[in-house]
Amino acid sequence: MKSDLEIAREAKLEKIEDVAKRYGIERGDLELYGDVKAKVKLSIIDRLKDRPNGKYIDITAISPTPLGEGKTTNTVGVTMGLTHIGKKAACCIRQASLGPVFGIKGGAAGGGFAQVIPPEDLNIHLTGDIHAVQAANNLACAFLDNHIKFGNALGIKTDTIGLRRGMDINDRDLRNIITGLGGSANGTPRETGFDIAVASEVMAILALAEDIHDMRRRFGKMVVGFDKNGKGITCEDLKVAGAMTAIMRDAIKPNILQCIGGSLAFVHAGPFANIAHGNSSIVADRVALKVADYVVTESGFGADMGAEKFFNIKCRASGITPDAVGLVATVRALKNQSGNFKVKPGKPLPDGLVKEDLKSLEKGMPNLTRHVQNCVSFGVPVVVAINVFGNETENELEMVRKAAMAAGAHDCVISEVFAKGGEGGAAFAEALVKACEQPSKFQFTYDVNLPIKKKVEAIAQKIYGAAKVEFSADAAKRIKSFEDAGFGNLPVCMAKTQYSFSHDAGLLGAPSGFTLPIKDARLSAGAGFVYMLCGDMMTMPGLAKKPGGENIDIDKEGNIIGMF
Repeated sequence: MKSDLEIAREAKLEKIEDVAKRYGIERGDLELYGDVKAKVKLSIIDRLKDRPNGKYIDITAISPTPLGEGKTTNTVGVTMGLTHIGKKAACCIRQASLGPVFGIKGGAAGGGFAQVIPPEDLNIHLTGDIHAVQAANNLACAFLDNHIKFGNALGIKTDTIGLRRGMDINDRDLRNIITGLGGSANGTPRETGFDIAVASEVMAILALAEDIHDMRRRFGKMVVGFDKNGKGITCEDLKVAGAMTAIMRDAIKPNILQCIGGSLAFVHAGPFANIAHGNSSIVADRVALKVADYVVTESGFGADMGAEKFFNIKCRASGITPDAVGLVATVRALKNQSGNFKVKPGKPLPDGLVKEDLKSLEKGMPNLTRHVQNCVSFGVPVVVAINVFGNETENELEMVRKAAMAAGAHDCVISEVFAKGGEGGAAFAEALVKACEQPSKFQFTYDVNLPIKKKVEAIAQKIYGAAKVEFSADAAKRIKSFEDAGFGNLPVCMAKTQYSFSHDAGLLGAPSGFTLPIKDARLSAGAGFVYMLCGDMMTMPGLAKKPGGENIDIDKEGNIIGMF
């Protein structure tokens, strides 16, 4: 089979304004970035305010392997599948961080015959939104340190500062640093560090803001630290929120590209799901819901990560709830959940993952069961899609189907979008259309008015299967300071490994009875949540010994090569 890049380059690529026109998006609604990508002005929401919203579908997955199991591919593919069966459909996916692109995970455009094109544009820079996020975040840091340098009139206690600089590259050497060295002319020394830019609060605000004015208000509410009385000192206090908004003025407008075959794709905001809240922007969803009859939005990693945050954070912020959930599963990932295999990027898959192994599959099946049950617990019908690679047996597929239905799924179907594009996603699309007609009784996991620790315990026990939660002294101290300062009624964002329901990537399947350790807590008052760092979770990834970026170059015509 041809490479993803070869397939993408051979696909018919229309002018983006022609694609947009089929969805009722006029030329005046667009700001073009060349012929194949554009930003959509948010004024379109007012223009189409009387048009009813389309159906809203969230795509999530079981716990992934390090190879990824096709969730983005199926988000794009089922959108193409909906188009194939005659529906006007659009997808909403996140922008690609340069960290994974040049690291191990690779790009974020989908794969095979289910891609957003052109992938080079999507994966490297796009329209520069993430660079704007990085710049706005670092401007706030510069204002903060400058304020301290010139007397610290706001009385900020430097040991309470939570704002860290950001960069959109995996760089472990910047996780923990000391700034201000070299004498008083160069600032005030203090310990700090870098987060990857897509895990910054600025990125979270971009994803959750309703419009530019809401974004401005949220930047103003960002708490950078506390004074001696426990009062939160904000970006508004530092007089930097307005300048941050100026940097982000264009970034708030969602980007559009196209899927292979011409379905519309919104690509906007890119918060990581294992660190941040893992979902594309509310504004992209709002526009998409006005121009499409079916909107397929994606939540990052497994349903315990992006989908939990989609329900409890994004839906709470937007007031929009889904009509159905698509849960992507693969036979090989479920076998891997047995603990019988080791999957390593760049290495051949163990034989048991590509040949029939019903014992390993059965042992890993509780992972699927819990993910389905968790999604059902939110009161939304769930369709399981078995993403196939071509080496699954009928016995294996039937075992997955029976387990999915027994766990409470509305349906379980085969997805062949990688190999067949929209045609291969037709069964998944038909099942989701039927699921969207089912009654739903949406509900959250917890009441936001509960104490922060109680909300953390609700997620840990109801979603992860933990017996209890253990808070470090630092985390408990910070949580108390957040509540004392009036931030106790915010939702909770959990930062943990994506490979397990627990904090430990080695605890596979559906572990239960474990203790979830919370090592630290941070406040994102502007974004509107507090987040917990579970176990050894880090907010700045590192590169592998042989990063994927080693393979990326340009050919003699100047085209990008080596991207995967």
